[in-house]
Amino acid sequence: MSNIDKRALREIAEVAVGAHERLSVMPPDDIFDISLVEETQLDADITALNALNSSANPATVLALLDELEAAEKRIAELEAKLDSADKLQDSAFRHGLQHGFSLGQTDNQAGFEECLSSYGTGKGE
Repeated sequence: MSNIDKRALREIAEVAVGAHERLSVMPPDDIFDISLVEETQLDADITALNALNSSANPATVLALLDELEAAEKRIAELEAKLDSADKLQDSAFRHGLQHGFSLGQTDNQAGFEECLSSYGTGKGE
């Protein structure tokens, strides 16, 4: 994982959203004229956008994409393991039924464990 401060990046981006919306509707000449007057909302907007530009640089974006790709890969691995575990559980249950074991018919834990162990042995484990 990268050392990106995601909370700080989010806060900077949230401030910049409003600034971007305000500036994107202004004609460029108006932006220049207003920028000559100090202490305007425009100054704050430009400061917010500059902060975003320095924080969300190409290296940061690439690092975030790498983290996302790694997380998606890990999720796929865990989903595959879960699918395998589900199939194994279903197969073991069917194998137990073939040997007359059913939770509704008996409480014989030893018989259930015997079925599971024979299932594992039959699969070469």
